[in-house]
Amino acid sequence: MQLLLATHNEHKRREFQRLLAGGDLQIDMLPDDFELPPEDGETFAENALGKARAAARGSGRASIADDSGIESAALGGAPGVRSARFAGERASDGENLDKLLRDAPAGSALRYVCVIAHVDPATGSEHLFEGACEGRLDPRPRGERGFGYDPAFLPDDGPEGMTMAELTDQQKDAISHRGIAARALRRWLEQVDRG
Repeated sequence: MQLLLATHNEHKRREFQRLLAGGDLQIDMLPDDFELPPEDGETFAENALGKARAAARGSGRASIADDSGIESAALGGAPGVRSARFAGERASDGENLDKLLRDAPAGSALRYVCVIAHVDPATGSEHLFEGACEGRLDPRPRGERGFGYDPAFLPDDGPEGMTMAELTDQQKDAISHRGIAARALRRWLEQVDRG
């Protein structure tokens, strides 16, 4: 089985290949000249569906896309869908993380959310798969393995005192929002494949 991942990012393609491992599933990514719609939806689901629909429509292939971000309870759920642009439209990961550390109190509740959309142009079907990972804000960012907000995210279900950026891929995949959503997608694909 082959799926088209609505991304131009090889790192993300490899991550999804790892998360969806098992069976004979092959994850491909978009050609460089394929233009994706802007992520201007009000929800993670809207953004994921927009990208998956565009990829499916443009390629004629079953396509998946994800949107994810972090929600701070102290900030009323912000930055949410604006996680990548929290400190400004062209903000770096470091700038976004610094803003979260300034705006939210240390130890406050955080929640990573991921929604994966699957769109099949052959059948017209659309399905959403959501995952969430609860944690809290560590005021001392550390770790080299993650990106985005990972260095200051202490997952509730992870090893005590370790940030997401300190976990191995295997440890992170087991508890992460993207890992949970990807496993739900994989279970659904296996059911569909068995017919």
